[in-house]
Amino acid sequence: MNRDTSLAQAAPRGGPRAAGSRAAGLRWPALAVVAAIAALPLGFDSPFYIHLAVLVCLNVFIVSGLALVTRSGQLSLCHAAFVGIGAYVSVLAEMRLGWPFLAACALGTASAALVAFLLGSAILRLRGVYFVLITFAFGELFRLSLLESAPLTGGANGIANVPAVNLLGMALDTRKSFYCLAALLALAALGFLVALFRTPRGHALDAVGEHPELAEASGLSVRRSQLFAFTLGSAMAGLGGVLLSHYVGYISPESFSAQVSIAAIIMLVVGGRLAVAGPLIGALIMTPLPELFRGAVQSQNIFYGVTLILILRFLPQGIASLRILRRLAEGDNR
Repeated sequence: MNRDTSLAQAAPRGGPRAAGSRAAGLRWPALAVVAAIAALPLGFDSPFYIHLAVLVCLNVFIVSGLALVTRSGQLSLCHAAFVGIGAYVSVLAEMRLGWPFLAACALGTASAALVAFLLGSAILRLRGVYFVLITFAFGELFRLSLLESAPLTGGANGIANVPAVNLLGMALDTRKSFYCLAALLALAALGFLVALFRTPRGHALDAVGEHPELAEASGLSVRRSQLFAFTLGSAMAGLGGVLLSHYVGYISPESFSAQVSIAAIIMLVVGGRLAVAGPLIGALIMTPLPELFRGAVQSQNIFYGVTLILILRFLPQGIASLRILRRLAEGDNR
């Protein structure tokens, strides 16, 4: 018991993962900046900009769940599948069974967590490319299952006319009202990660991700730590899927393809996979980026790819590794 706690507390004090953890601690200057950014869209009149702000907040929440998995040393290519599980289960419970939103939301989130726990229990002994391939296969199996279950899921046509979020009799049926909820959850996700990675459990996840053999030899259970991260991160993805489905009002199997998982990974890597602020920075940049290039239909993917290559070439630890952002996060005014 003491040896576990000792290793978990000592783990972040050295190495690149520790530096990322320290730089990720959001102090008051960073919190003020984040709060200002969160309040900014409320002054917009354009529905398009508010729509982008909602998508950024939902992506922050979903990618924060993926950050838990990657910090524990695994890379999941089925994150979109858990977004889809939350979305489909909640929508079916609400539209077919007549459940209220909060009950359907809880069921969708719990379903994603349960499936992740069962899947993780079976595959988390795998490492590296083997784990990545299995998660990719699971994601594709989930998508194909949706296509083949047309009487229940609507097949390729999906499910339309999903009702708006209804909280305690108040319908969030406008973009600004839904944005308030999405922004609150995005900030809560970042705050949760900050708090988690300052605890022995968070330090244990970093230790397992940094050097699993040493962590195992020192008494930490790599499998239990990774299962915790995989289950919790997938539950966050499921809740994100619940909100996304009710905001967009439509879901289909293609909404949860492998490309969506890859997009989440790109956001995390661009923002900084070892930084708590990584999901926020990655979502702020990568969510609107395709819209900026939408006018260049023929060369959109080229511009998008070049932008991504340049960021990863000059900032391999993500944009959160910039000195000015590290100082802001640490409250360093020098």
